[in-house]
Amino acid sequence: MTETPPHPPLAPPGPPARPWYVSALLATAAVTLLLLAVWGYARLKSPYPFFGTAYPAGTRATGFSGTVQAGEREQPFTFTPDSGQAGGPVTALFFGFTNCPNICPLTLSYLNRVRDALPPAQRGRLRVVLVSVDPDRDTPARLNEYVSFFGKAGVGVRVPEPALSTLAAAYGVAYQKADVKGPESYQINHTTATYLIDARGQLRVLWDYTQLPQLERVKADVQYVLETP
Repeated sequence: MTETPPHPPLAPPGPPARPWYVSALLATAAVTLLLLAVWGYARLKSPYPFFGTAYPAGTRATGFSGTVQAGEREQPFTFTPDSGQAGGPVTALFFGFTNCPNICPLTLSYLNRVRDALPPAQRGRLRVVLVSVDPDRDTPARLNEYVSFFGKAGVGVRVPEPALSTLAAAYGVAYQKADVKGPESYQINHTTATYLIDARGQLRVLWDYTQLPQLERVKADVQYVLETP
């Protein structure tokens, strides 16, 4: 007589399948928590909802020295971010060059339009500083003529190499010659950000070039920094 082998024990029943709508609710909750975390991180960096990208509190700007044109002669220029006085100047700093075909002249134009839109009491406290990434061709006289064309609040500074590359790196700026056709014929690819530095020498916000046409929102950022040292 042949014995029939015993049947293996049945596995205990698994948990019931989760309804689809429960999975959808959990996924929605996870996305919501992620967005809240991102929003919270942004508010930790700055309680004010800047239009530009806010820097963490206490981020110090880097000072530098160069040469500017003053009347008929060149003179040394030192940018000291911390003015040491309440109500001191706020600086919009960017890196460019006078042979730039579009981004640099438009940046200067937008920044001067923002300045002109400020109330008179604040207008004089916003200065625009252009640091040339083309010291081989941009003389202080040429920079002065270029910046002055767009308004009276600007100053163009020539910083020689290798100090220029060190300064650019401190602000996260990259630049490189491109389309080189000769010693005096080339373009320069460069970072297009503008950095807003408050009167205490702290980096508060940066705008990409593509944000600058929204003048009212840029102006709101500037006014907040002017009013909230």
